[in-house]
Amino acid sequence: MQITESSYPGLRHLLDEIRWRMAGRVAPLLVALDGRSGTGKSTLAALLAAQLDATVVESDDFYAGGTDAEWDARSPAEKAALVIDWQRMQAEALAPLLAGRPAAWHPFDFQAGHGLAAHTVTRDPARVIVLDGVYSARPELADLVDLAILVEAADDTARRQRLLAREGAPFMAAWHRRWDVAEDYYFTHVRPRSSFDLVITST
Repeated sequence: MQITESSYPGLRHLLDEIRWRMAGRVAPLLVALDGRSGTGKSTLAALLAAQLDATVVESDDFYAGGTDAEWDARSPAEKAALVIDWQRMQAEALAPLLAGRPAAWHPFDFQAGHGLAAHTVTRDPARVIVLDGVYSARPELADLVDLAILVEAADDTARRQRLLAREGAPFMAAWHRRWDVAEDYYFTHVRPRSSFDLVITST
């Protein structure tokens, strides 16, 4: 299931909104693309980067959920609160970029399942910074985020089919058991739909 520019009916409006906010602005604009897994956030981030010459930061690089056993032992509230190391993300990625400086960090090592990878991710400063990923609009970053966008799939069946096509059935069965409860809590109690500046639907 391929996602293209035409998959986002609200893309033109979003681009207009960002450009309007950039007018006469000196400091970089930080846009958070939040939403459940499989809604098309990363594709939208790439489209914004191409249209606006933006820099993209992936919040998954700052995963801090711990081992599978540690994650599974936590409550939904604890999972939503601890899944991303927002303090490291702020210090190593957002603060330098918002100050107009290059940023560099070691991403979480998903292959090993723990610790940080040996390689370094680098990003150059830009007028627009796109923070891409679930939990990217978390309240702790409210003072930094200029525009909080919720990316939704047109229906949940489409979202799950997209994930299934991307990852395969066995993986996705375990995925939903492990991650859905945290996302459910986050988008119900922490960042409900009404708390976002804009909602973009992928079709």
